Amino acid sequence: MSGKSLATLLEEGRREIQVTDEELAEAKRRRGLLAKALRRAFPGAKTYFNGSVAHGDANSPLTDVDLGAVLSRADAAGYGPDGHDALSLMERARDVIREDLEDEFHRLTVEVAGRRRAVLVRFGDPVTKQQEDFTADVMTAVPHPSGKGLYIPNMEIAAKWDHADPVAHTEMVLRAIESTDVVFARAVRLLKHWNCKHSKPLCSWNIKALALDCIETPMPLIEALQVFFTHAAEQLEAGPTPDPAGVAGDIPLGMPINEVRKRLRTARDYVDRAIEHQVEGRPLSAQHALHQVLPEIVPDADATEEEAARLRRLATSGTALASLGLAIPRPTQTRAWAA
Repeated sequence: MSGKSLATLLEEGRREIQVTDEELAEAKRRRGLLAKALRRAFPGAKTYFNGSVAHGDANSPLTDVDLGAVLSRADAAGYGPDGHDALSLMERARDVIREDLEDEFHRLTVEVAGRRRAVLVRFGDPVTKQQEDFTADVMTAVPHPSGKGLYIPNMEIAAKWDHADPVAHTEMVLRAIESTDVVFARAVRLLKHWNCKHSKPLCSWNIKALALDCIETPMPLIEALQVFFTHAAEQLEAGPTPDPAGVAGDIPLGMPINEVRKRLRTARDYVDRAIEHQVEGRPLSAQHALHQVLPEIVPDADATEEEAARLRRLATSGTALASLGLAIPRPTQTRAWAA
């Protein structure tokens, strides 16, 4: 049995999970309807898009979309940590969204009560078949007095607002996609699959923030994965990932940092091993190693005969014990955010 190359396996895998054109078009149409409603609710506001659809790395099934409105200075007056919270703004957005969309979406619900940051829109009509629904998180933000970033709602803290810059985040991701000839987005799709299949140690934004610092030029996808896992494991030795826009605090992790680093190092070692096997002409062993990182989209392979032959050769040469470790040179960290 002849094996496929790592490049072919990753290309087939990312195509399998990539959102379809039909899903993406419908999600963007609904996002446009919401943006129009926001501009009606807040004349003079600027709408922005963020999340996986805006960042170009959405996977299927597609279940949600993210957007927000930045109020004009006049409408934002009196709101912020020293003024009012965002509840009245969220309620105004809710009311207009209902008025504008309920005729088309008969099962539409728009929720504000108990929401931490954003108005939750439930369309009652999925974009991806066999899914239960399609939702949207709709943010009402106000300009930050410094001119850098925004105040976004956080109804769970005393100040009721957080300083963040979702607009800058989207701009950074889109620049990375362009400068890497789309490799950035394709790698992130695969990394999000890895994350979901390994207990979600990182949120999607943490994956992108780490990738922004190391996937900066066009490269093969297997190299992008190797670079990411190497950089991410090293970066998190110093603590959680800082906000790449330099506005918000560190990005929260999905589990204790030691567990996150363990998963990153394990993935790194399997990717290294896959590359080593491919270089030495063991495609089935390479596929088996890569399957450990990306189960379900990279099929497993029986590498028993290849591994037995490898061990026989090593034993014959008298170097079996010395050669069992990995010898793949790993990329070093490219730069820090402050550089």
